[in-house]
Parts: sequence; C-alpha cells; structure tokens
Amino acid sequence: MHKRVWFILAAFSLLSSTAAELQLPSRNSPHAAKRTHGRLHLPMTRKLIPKRLTLGANTGLAGLGDFFDVTYSVLITIGGTSLPVVLGELSHSISSRKQLQLYLRLRSTTTADTGSADLWVLSDICQGTCASANTNTALYTPSTFHDTGVDATLVYGDSKTGTYARGVIGYDAVSLAGLTLQDQYFAAINDTNTSVVQTRCSGILGLGFPFDSVIWTDMFLSQRQVSRRRSFHPMRRRNVNSWFDESILGIPSSRYTDRSMRQQKRQTMTTSAIISSFGVSGPFIGRLVSLGGLALPMFVIALQRDTVEIGGNEGMLSIGGLPPGIQNESLTWVPVRKYTLQQEGLTQDDSLEAYPIAWEIPVDGVFLDGIKLPRSQLTSSNISLSALIDTGNSLIRGPPDVISYIQDMLGGPHFACSQPHTLAFQIGGRMFPVDPRDLINQVRSGNTQVCGANLAQTDVPVLGGGGYLYSWSLGDPFLKGVLAAFYYGSFTGPAQDPPRIGFLSTVPSDAGTRLEEAVSAASAEQYDLPGTEMLPPYSLSYPLSTGIGGVPLASPPLSTGIGEIPIAPPLRGVGGSGQANGARERMQVCSSVAMWCSFFSMAVWTFLRMVA
Repeated sequence: MHKRVWFILAAFSLLSSTAAELQLPSRNSPHAAKRTHGRLHLPMTRKLIPKRLTLGANTGLAGLGDFFDVTYSVLITIGGTSLPVVLGELSHSISSRKQLQLYLRLRSTTTADTGSADLWVLSDICQGTCASANTNTALYTPSTFHDTGVDATLVYGDSKTGTYARGVIGYDAVSLAGLTLQDQYFAAINDTNTSVVQTRCSGILGLGFPFDSVIWTDMFLSQRQVSRRRSFHPMRRRNVNSWFDESILGIPSSRYTDRSMRQQKRQTMTTSAIISSFGVSGPFIGRLVSLGGLALPMFVIALQRDTVEIGGNEGMLSIGGLPPGIQNESLTWVPVRKYTLQQEGLTQDDSLEAYPIAWEIPVDGVFLDGIKLPRSQLTSSNISLSALIDTGNSLIRGPPDVISYIQDMLGGPHFACSQPHTLAFQIGGRMFPVDPRDLINQVRSGNTQVCGANLAQTDVPVLGGGGYLYSWSLGDPFLKGVLAAFYYGSFTGPAQDPPRIGFLSTVPSDAGTRLEEAVSAASAEQYDLPGTEMLPPYSLSYPLSTGIGGVPLASPPLSTGIGEIPIAPPLRGVGGSGQANGARERMQVCSSVAMWCSFFSMAVWTFLRMVA
C-alpha cells in the first residue's frame, strides 16, 4: 500500500518538475483547445528550447524591434557598443508609452524620408534632445572613433519644422547581423533636435543606394578637395519645394537631393572612380556589396504587426540572401528604375549605362476593393507610373487627386473600423493587397468604431524638374503584407546584373474577417485597438510556425536582447488581445499547473508522515 502511495507521490513530483516546460497551444495552433458539448479539452505540448536561426557564409540575419508600427529598429554594434538604430529611413516619432491620442495625432502628421543611405548614431556628448534621453537609450562612446575632421550637418524639414542633426564623420568597426566591417564611415551626432530618442533608439541605419549617401558625398568631395557648394540645402531645391513633408524624426528626403552636388560628382571624377569609392567610404550594406562581402548583393525585410491585431510576419532583416525556407521562384521580381544623365542620374562614361538612385519600381495599376483607380491628372502622361518602396514610411503616400478619390470611395476621411477595405497594387502582373488591418488607424481613443486610412498626399513628379519620378511611396502598411527582397545587382555593370525588388504576398485570404473580429473583441472589452512596442533582439530563434510561402510568423519573445520586456504596459484603454496576451496566458497556466502539482505532492507527503 505504501509503495503505491510513494509511486503516486513520485509521479506527481515528476509532473511538477516538468510542468513549467509545458505550454498550451495558441488559438491558431493545430493542437488548439477543442470544445465538445459540456467539455473543454486542453491538449498540452512540450515547449522546445529554441535554436538560433542562422544563414550561411557571408550572410546575416537580425530580428527587428517595433515601436507601435511607426518605426522599426535593428541592433547594431559600433566599437563594441550595441545600439538599437531605426531601420531604413524612418521618419516618424512618438513619445514612448504616451496616451493613444498622441500616438494617433503624430502618426497622422509625421512623414517619411525616402532616400537616406547613411548610418549615424548619437554620441555620449550629444546635446539637444539627447540631453533628455532616458536611461534606456544607449549612446555611442567614441573611445575607438577615428575623427576625419569632416563635419556632418544633416538638415531636415521644411521652413516650418526645420530639424537637424550635427556631428562629425569618422570611422570605427561596425557589426550588423554577424557581419563586420572595419573602418566603416558614419556620423557621430553631438547636437540634434530630432526625436530619435523618443523611440528609445540611438540613430539611423539607411538602406538606400550609395549614391544617395550624404556622408559618402561629403567624404568623396573632401578626399578630392572639392568644396560642396554653399547653396546646398534640402529645402532650397528648385522646382521641388515639398516632395515630402519633412520629418519630426529627421532624415533628409532623397527628393531634396541637390542637383549641383550630382554635377560636382560627375565633373570631379569619372563614373568608375565614383563607383570604386563605394568600397571605401560607402554605406554599410552598399560597401559590403561593393567589396563582394555578401553571398548575394541583397537584403530582405519582413515587418511584424504590433497594432490592431498583433502578429503577422516575423520581423527580420536578412542580408546576403533569402531567409531560410524561402524560394527565389516564389517571389515576383520587378526592375528598379535607373536614371539617365538627362534625368539627373549617373551615366557610365563609356557604355552610357544608367544607374539606380532609389528603390523605385514600375506599377501596373492601383485598385480599391477591386476597382481600378484612375491615373493622377496632376502628372505628365509621359511619366510612367512607379512607386518608391520605403521601409521608413508608416503611411502610403500618393498623388493628391487620387488620395482624395480613395477617401471619397471610403465615404470620407473617417469610416467604420469593422468595414474591411482592400487597397491593392498591381506589380509585375500580380496583385499585392494591403492587409485591411494595416490600412486603418483608430481616430479617437475610446471609440473603436471610427477609423481613418493610413494614407497621405504627396507632391507629384515633374518631368524635367530634376526630382524623382515616382508617384507613390509604399511604406509599412504595404510592407507588413509582403516579404520584400532588395537586390542591388552590379554597381559596375547594372545592364548585366540589374537591380530589382522581389515580393511575396503574405496577406491571408481571411484578413478582412480577422479585422472584423479584432474590432469586435476590442469593442466588447471596451478597449482601444491594441498596440505594443519591443526593442530588437540579439538573435532570432526558429519560428514556431510559418505562413504563406514559408515566411516565418511572429511569436513575441519573452525578453529582448537588451533586457527589456517587449510587450509594453497597455496604453490607456489599449486592449491586450492577440499573441501578446496569449503568451502571457500560457505562462500563467503553466505556472498554475506547477504550483498545484507541488501543493498536492506536499499534502500527500505530510499525510504519509502523519500515518507512519
């Protein structure tokens, strides 16, 4: 009899020791809980220790942080200091953990930069907004910084905003996603009034083409003792007064690129000398491409969703190749527009090749709820329809007349949140929809019934105006519904190996239904639509599941690489639905199982001691 009791006690002790390693499957798991009449079956699965996700040689893979789907960030190491930097040319800013009204207001008014290729970080002697940086913002300590003596002045904004970042250009060892470059040029900022620190980030990592790098331009002209013309100022570009409203966060728009600067480049050195300099003083990824340091001259981006319904794709930046499990033939590839000498581009001296300036691609058409939209009447019919693919734009921007047409179709600037609408772009002969969950934003706190569209107007291109020729800027609402691969091609021979972008749509067929369910759940609980923030992790683990085309699905980690809990305390009225709460509920269930098993084992042990 006592042997049986001891056997039961041992069994419960074993269950207690392993309970913490068990978790309930998520709602979307194939092992999810099943209901029968009067019963609820809760299957349990063992939680495996995740393996680190890596790629092959000359490749890198990094996870992304996300600040309420307004900015995305990645962890970079400079001179031994790990710093979270805003990915791409992001130009949106809101204060951390502020009220939802502030988030909505800034989201609707801040704008995107489209052409920065520069890396800059805040130094520990930075003034301005740096002085108010909280203790969670890491600053660069320039103990290993090699000052070139060349000042960097990055001016942003229009005549009304006018933000800036000033510092010095130098070089240090820079590492990103396991890839390291010695003597990498960047700017150490010591004075700025930008709002980067409000997102708990330390700087910017530009992903544009090297030709659009301000830092590279300064070094190129300085090394050849050519003075930049004093007339250079992003707000003084003739015929391009306001291609983009300028940034609160502060990154210069490529459409403000000074024409005289390009002329100086062409007149100073041959095109071959310009391109060869990319390997010396070019931007980080562009320099890796120029030096042949990557398996393939490309990077790939997938963005997670941390608003409306938390989840979506796993946020990641893959450098040098496609992420594991993604096949090249599953992507739709389209060419990047190349600019000729007459279009203010860079032309090869001998072969008369045109070169790319920005990640700009042709677009076949734009559709709303299956209806093809008319072309803008504000631009010349001689300019082919194209779009900038902008990792740093939290909105979708288009011609003013077309944006107004869309809003009229939606019933005005405000409409029902629960009514899904699909804005789609036909690219390379295929339709790429914007997920309905990513098209909307809640207008007022406490009211989940009224939403607005994540759309904004931008100036149209002008033929012969010296600016860029795209009519649309497809930002994060579009990019959250795709896996996007950016292929540089050959800098020296773009005709032989042209630049291109590949897309794989990850928008599920029931996205509209999921939006309706998310709005209904928030309304029933009297919460606002959820929103979270998380800092970038040190490494990625193998995903628990994959979605369309093998793209990994997001699974919120329990902690980030710099010791922060990724799921922010809810904003006032912001609901805690979605995967974030699912993870917390599984943790709570597992803890409860362990606690009750331990309690029962102690009770049995006490009983045996009393009867012995």
